[in-house]
Amino acid sequence: MTTQGERTPTSGDGEETVKRRIGRGAGLGGRLTPRKAVGWVVVLGVVAAGGWIITRPMPGDYIPGLGPSHKDATKTPPVVGAAPPTTDPEGLNVDNFFPAQRVVEVGGYKAKRNGARQGLNCGEALQDRAQEVLRNSGCQAYLMVNFSGQDRPVLSTVTLLRFGDQGAAARAADRLREKPGSLTFILPDALPAPAPSGTGGKEPETPSRIEAVGHYVTVTSSRVGDGRTPGAGSSPTPSGTPGSPTPTASGPSAEQSLDEANRALSYAAGSQFVWM
Repeated sequence: MTTQGERTPTSGDGEETVKRRIGRGAGLGGRLTPRKAVGWVVVLGVVAAGGWIITRPMPGDYIPGLGPSHKDATKTPPVVGAAPPTTDPEGLNVDNFFPAQRVVEVGGYKAKRNGARQGLNCGEALQDRAQEVLRNSGCQAYLMVNFSGQDRPVLSTVTLLRFGDQGAAARAADRLREKPGSLTFILPDALPAPAPSGTGGKEPETPSRIEAVGHYVTVTSSRVGDGRTPGAGSSPTPSGTPGSPTPTASGPSAEQSLDEANRALSYAAGSQFVWM
């Protein structure tokens, strides 16, 4: 079968003439030589590979397949302890409440999540496990998260405690207020900070914010310096740990920075449970 304007090849036509007609009819602008065929294969292969790389989702991407943020997966803050069972609808899993890549922002305060500790034995959250502040309190699970202020050189620890009902949570909050400093302050690497010494059982220099929200209790503590001692300032460390803020005529004092961090993070933590 031929189209209008073309004639059926005859035995007199040479092989070269037939190939030229076929190439021109295919719209290739000339004869398709082996070299051109190889070139087209290479071009199509590169385009296909590029599209696969762009659209292939990688762990840690902010939006799957868009951008090289998969490298951030290697910088995920450490989480110590066993994750709650997947069958527990109210499990205190740090990635559900405070995703590693999400900055907590309340008012003018911003903080980034660091390491975390989680588990079902609430005694693990105590500075001294021999204390009885949470014994027989009905505490079912705990979650401790360290945050570093983005605009304030302050480290904070937010502790979430889950109870069976609102009454148990309220009673536990009162007991924690009676014994300030009972809970562990964790560092960015999720390790516990050394227990403060020389307090004589008195309230720490910067009081924690303790709130009962539904059947949960939130406890927020903040420190300047490397977070190892309440109120102790130090210069920045090689690992990038914030140092002590230097009060200025226009900037907040250390006490103001600590109070701002406590208020903001306490609100951010409590807002997770306000409807529960």
